[in-house]
Amino acid sequence: MPELIESLVGIVGTTGVSAGDDVHEDDTHDECLTVEAVRPLAVVRPTETAQVAAVLALAEELGVPVTARGSGTGLSGAATPLADGIVICFDRMDQILEIDTENHLAVVQPGVRLVDLDEALRPLGLVYPVYPGEYSASIGGNVATNAGGMRAVKYGVTRHQVLGLEVVLPGGEVLRTGGRYVKSTTGYDLTQLIVGSEGTLALVTEVVIKLYPRPEHQATVLAPFSTLDEVTAAVPRIVDSGIGPLVLEYIDLLTMSATASYSGLELGIPQEIKDTALAYLVVVLENAHEDRLEGDLGALAEQLGELGALDVFVLPPQAAGELIAAREQAFWMAKASGADDIVDVVVPRAQIPVFMQRVSELAAEYEAWIAGCGHAGDGNVHLGVFCADDERRSRLLHELFASGMQLGGAISAEHGIGGAKKEHFLQLEDPKKIALMRRIKQAFDPSGILNPGTIFD
Repeated sequence: MPELIESLVGIVGTTGVSAGDDVHEDDTHDECLTVEAVRPLAVVRPTETAQVAAVLALAEELGVPVTARGSGTGLSGAATPLADGIVICFDRMDQILEIDTENHLAVVQPGVRLVDLDEALRPLGLVYPVYPGEYSASIGGNVATNAGGMRAVKYGVTRHQVLGLEVVLPGGEVLRTGGRYVKSTTGYDLTQLIVGSEGTLALVTEVVIKLYPRPEHQATVLAPFSTLDEVTAAVPRIVDSGIGPLVLEYIDLLTMSATASYSGLELGIPQEIKDTALAYLVVVLENAHEDRLEGDLGALAEQLGELGALDVFVLPPQAAGELIAAREQAFWMAKASGADDIVDVVVPRAQIPVFMQRVSELAAEYEAWIAGCGHAGDGNVHLGVFCADDERRSRLLHELFASGMQLGGAISAEHGIGGAKKEHFLQLEDPKKIALMRRIKQAFDPSGILNPGTIFD
């Protein structure tokens, strides 16, 4: 231990290493509700790629496991270290290295937070569209988990925005994947292999990301429905209409009521509508031209009426901002309400009604309470699960995940597997795929030092 700490200090300096009781509690976990915090041997905070390479070379030489950490906002336990390992925290590698307005791209270090990137892009009339609901999240963490969020229905998820990476392999080898171009058929796409790998293949030290023009005009529509089935059935029709919503979210009655109570949200919905509505659809539109936005709003309102909406409310800007902010903070609301787990199953969007019916059946069978909201436009269902008995909740989740997969979906849309869903993933996924993934892991990390216990045992 003393020799390891001394070597780490020699690489990053005294202020870049914490060990023992000096390790901050925040560095022992992420925001996953079901994976316990672990205090590592040491936490290292590098400032440049060369330091990351030196730390990984040392770790491989000594056989010390390494866990990467961004802002710690993940929900799968993937940033939870091992007691005999070290954490490489990237919060000091937080520089926006370049904003290329001609090619609509930026080059950033992994510790850059979404909020800081957005502040730098706003005066330039540009936007990085990935927003997973927590603007303190880092770009590196988003790359590790392939983060998505509410805007994915229009712009896609993180992997659709990443053009290239600089990464460090175990042993300290540095390489670049991809580049500043938007398409290539030159060999295997190593960039996309690393995106979503949860720190198990390589550590990202630089990211080239796409940027987009920032539309000036935006409007938010709230449509209450009598049933959740009507909401979910409306989603494919809205997508088919061609209006290209920025956000297309559903919120069930339980979640809307809890959101209003938790955030003090008042949207001006008449009581007779509240008494009837069992689910809500939130649609955000954006456009560079105000008149075109008005036309899209009119078409959307007419369509929602035809699809069974009890009413259509175009929210004032302040109320719209408060609703979206409250929806983005749904995890914190569920956590404060005592949720035992938060899951993010994805199914084909037309299958959401079938899946939600199964969720209701499972909740009754296991005597659990399950509240939901989600990115309805891309089939991503977020569920707060209230079931205190660990064994019963595990069986409930296993059946819930299996039901999603049987409908053509996957266990996780954007939170990742981490340690929280590993057992279910390994039991439900095709064994041949698991075996191939293990061989890929072995090719990148033959010593097995990168985030052991994440995704695989």
